[in-house]
Amino acid sequence: MSMETTAWTQLHSVMNAQQERRPFARETLRRIGAFARPHRRRIARFVALGVVTALLAVATPVLAGRVVDAIVSHGDRATVVRLALLIAAIAVAEAALGILGRRLSATLGEGLILDLRTAVFDHVQRMPVAFFTRTRTGALVSRLNNDVIGAQRAFSNTLSGVVSNVVTLLLTLAVMLTLSWQITLLALVLLPVFVIPARRMGSRMARMQREAATLNAAMGTRMTERFSAPGATLVKLFGRPEQESAEFAARARRVRDIGIRTATAQSAFITALTLVSSLALALVYGLGGWFALRGTLEPGAVVSLALLLTRLYAPLTALAGARVEVMSALVSFERVFEILDLQPLIQEKPDAREVPEGPVAVEFDGVRFGYPSADKVSLASLEEVASLDTRGGAEVLHGVSFRAEPGQTVALVGSSGAGKSTIAQLLPRLYDVDEGAVRIGGVDVRDLSAATLRATLGMVTQDGHLFHDSVRANLLLARPDATDGELWDALRRSRLDDLVRSLPDGLDTVVGERGYRLSGGERQRMTIARLLLARQRVVILDEATAHLDNTSEAAVQEALTEALADRTAVVIAHRLSTVRAADLILVVEAGTVVERGTHDELLAADGRYAQLYRTQFAQQQRQGEQRAGERPGGEPQEGDRPTEGNRSTEGDPSREGTRSTAGEQQPAGAPPVAGRPVAAGSVTDGAEAGA
Repeated sequence: MSMETTAWTQLHSVMNAQQERRPFARETLRRIGAFARPHRRRIARFVALGVVTALLAVATPVLAGRVVDAIVSHGDRATVVRLALLIAAIAVAEAALGILGRRLSATLGEGLILDLRTAVFDHVQRMPVAFFTRTRTGALVSRLNNDVIGAQRAFSNTLSGVVSNVVTLLLTLAVMLTLSWQITLLALVLLPVFVIPARRMGSRMARMQREAATLNAAMGTRMTERFSAPGATLVKLFGRPEQESAEFAARARRVRDIGIRTATAQSAFITALTLVSSLALALVYGLGGWFALRGTLEPGAVVSLALLLTRLYAPLTALAGARVEVMSALVSFERVFEILDLQPLIQEKPDAREVPEGPVAVEFDGVRFGYPSADKVSLASLEEVASLDTRGGAEVLHGVSFRAEPGQTVALVGSSGAGKSTIAQLLPRLYDVDEGAVRIGGVDVRDLSAATLRATLGMVTQDGHLFHDSVRANLLLARPDATDGELWDALRRSRLDDLVRSLPDGLDTVVGERGYRLSGGERQRMTIARLLLARQRVVILDEATAHLDNTSEAAVQEALTEALADRTAVVIAHRLSTVRAADLILVVEAGTVVERGTHDELLAADGRYAQLYRTQFAQQQRQGEQRAGERPGGEPQEGDRPTEGNRSTEGDPSREGTRSTAGEQQPAGAPPVAGRPVAAGSVTDGAEAGA
């Protein structure tokens, strides 16, 4: 290794080291050993290879000195040839061992990365939803990338480096002391000229590196926000391209400036160290030559000492920074263990039960619940705050009780923030109740296994999420073993088969990030197709048609009718017209069920439900009058016809009339729930925007 390479290596290690200074517990070392144990044979081979490589590195300078002595003394030519061939053989062996060592290093490092990443990924998957609502995704991904790679370096670089450097240093010192103790001591005196500047300059470079990382992260965040589908749309609608370009250019210029400063400082540092090493080499040749001319040192020994000088400085400089590298690796390990030590708030019991076979009932029994505080579900380092918010736990549900018999539909209505979505999230055990019980099939959900809950209960939310993958892959999330025939059947029942057949690659068409290549109604029907494919016995609809227009809602409601048939359902209503035929309607206000009954019973009671219904009906009438005023002669206007943005595949436009039920008019956008006839409702809901 050359002097310049040594300087670069030392500078790099100090620049990229974690700057934390804290004691490390024995438990951390024990856990590191547990991860290393499966790789112990590879580690032993890796270390042994490093020792052999160190021996060969010292042998070459000694043999080169003997070649010089043979030449100076006019020795046997055969001796020179043999020594040259031996040097060549050592060079070939070093090259082969270098390749083998790199393979062992890669195998060991990548194996450790695989173990750490899968451990963190599997653990994070078990975390509750509350964890993801608070954690910054970028900080979490960083643990899976940067910190895992930092921990891996402890084995692939630091471990072998320390062992081989110690062996090389001891052998080099022994040989140099044997050749000339005076020159060896002089070489050791010059060592601080290498180590001290490297550490001081390294600290400065580390600060510049962190500044560059911060600036790059800020620039990357801006690009990510602007290049996502919603961000790009927002910029095109409301943004000013010139200002966006100017702001991005300003950030990019700051990145450029810190890059220039860093490159200049690096070059100056490396040049200075290389100059010092050249001067040290000149000193060895000068002093060694003077000894040789006096006859106290062989000419070959001078050459050997000069070649060994790099073998002395390289390991000494590397070992001087070894502590920094070890501490950096330990910090990375601790940051990984910090994730693994965060226990999931939702734990599955060892003796978890299965949901009984057949149709099942759903029951809430005196449920009280408050959302957990941040310190129970998250880490300050993942939220990028100094300390976690300990507030929380305020009760948001107060003694909620109801029962949905097998095959029945229970609807939840009420003001925004009343607690409807919270009730829906307790059923699939996204959170655990504080008091009372939530039961499926007579069994407390806390006593059920996660697998049986997934197999029994399906949920459709108002924002149907799709992954950036094919239609097929998104559907197979519900049932990985489903055949193409079953996929097409689910698409047909969700009124999507014609659309998918028209796509360029059919089932293999990629739907885009979050499904943005599909319209809102199509995304919702895709989630319903997933629900139909899973064949779950309990269905939760959390405002599944909240943000859809009439045509889209008509198609989605038809698919929902198919999905709810013969299933127990809990429906959160955005439009009261969609829940008139529910077996039981619960009016939720401030975390309490204030009214319950059928549609007719609640209207007769003239309470909160009747108030919501009258508000929606009046709003519908106003909108109807406005539309009538905009349509002379009753002719539909241009905007009423299906457009590209409101795909005609989302529903049959001919259904946009009215149907008579109980003497009332109903828009086609509100078909029956679970096959039951329903009457008219409002197109929009001013009082019931969500939960």
